[in-house]
Amino acid sequence: MRIARDLHPVAWWAWALGLAVGTSFTTNPFLLGLLLAGITLTVLSCRSDQPWARSFRLYVWLGVVVVAVRVLFRILLGGNTPGHVLFSLPTIALPDWVAGIDLLGPFTREELLASTYEGLRLATLLIAVGAANALANPKRLMKSLPPALYEIGTAMTVAINILPQLADSAARVRAAQQLRGGPEGRFHRVRGLRRLLVPVLEDAFERSLALAAGMDARGYGRAGAATPAQRRTTGVLMVTGLLGVVVGVYAMLDSTAPRLLALPMLAAGMAVALAGFVSAGRRVERTRYRPDRWRLPELVVVASGVVTGAGLWALARWDTSVAHPGVLAVPAVTVPALLAVLAAVVPVWVAPPPLTTRNREANREAVAA
Repeated sequence: MRIARDLHPVAWWAWALGLAVGTSFTTNPFLLGLLLAGITLTVLSCRSDQPWARSFRLYVWLGVVVVAVRVLFRILLGGNTPGHVLFSLPTIALPDWVAGIDLLGPFTREELLASTYEGLRLATLLIAVGAANALANPKRLMKSLPPALYEIGTAMTVAINILPQLADSAARVRAAQQLRGGPEGRFHRVRGLRRLLVPVLEDAFERSLALAAGMDARGYGRAGAATPAQRRTTGVLMVTGLLGVVVGVYAMLDSTAPRLLALPMLAAGMAVALAGFVSAGRRVERTRYRPDRWRLPELVVVASGVVTGAGLWALARWDTSVAHPGVLAVPAVTVPALLAVLAAVVPVWVAPPPLTTRNREANREAVAA
């Protein structure tokens, strides 16, 4: 029997980012649908019963809205793509300075498929990030960040918890309204959206203020004992390193730039930025009790995300007809593409059981035995 525990939060984010990178390299609806199914299966199997785990449904609905908006924008702006016309709308003439853009007009089946593929890709990328948000423990994620990124990580942790916090607030407000005898039925829920929205926003705002006050009381975001000269040195090192990295990346992408500005400048910029991170980390004084360890399940979960991202990148590079099938033929799926997508489901069998109320009781019984 495997002991229930929280997987390292960085492992979940690395897995999700690998899937997001792979998603950006394909518009094949079959591959994207399999990725969505794998992400959903992983979340349903590996998420805990904590409040942030309830936010995945919001990301799914947001993905549906993204696809619908993408199709509506294609109908509104038009494309005049030749093909099988589904319906025609009156064309609105525009001035000459917006040449190339048409409003309304005929809408073809090819335009519908193209907009759906593009919207599905963006929705899959968004849902992959939502899966990491629902699986990773945000408190442990902030604790696992290096000292140099502690303040930035604090702000990012607060930012990515907006949707989980709204989901928790919506569940509590809905339960309170049902206890007071609120209206039932789908039609009444739509009419009562205003009654639900205002308390949810008010509750989320109050909890955000309480979180900010608690973090300020514990010294988050403070400069510590660093002198002004040390802070200026750290800032100069990090800005200089960032500029060196930007120049190096641009020179590597531009074949006409001098080679001295390519790899040498990139390496020098990364070295200076690393020195800035080390200098920033020295002035952050904090302790960690029982830091999260990297075990074999964490490494396998990260590897599954890397395999999916690398596999879809290779597919887009060497088999473009499968990665971007177009809209004139039925998209094809090859065995390598299928294996790259199925690698995303490995955490279902590798990740330890999530920490839920039932699993905590089982852990106590196992320890007592």
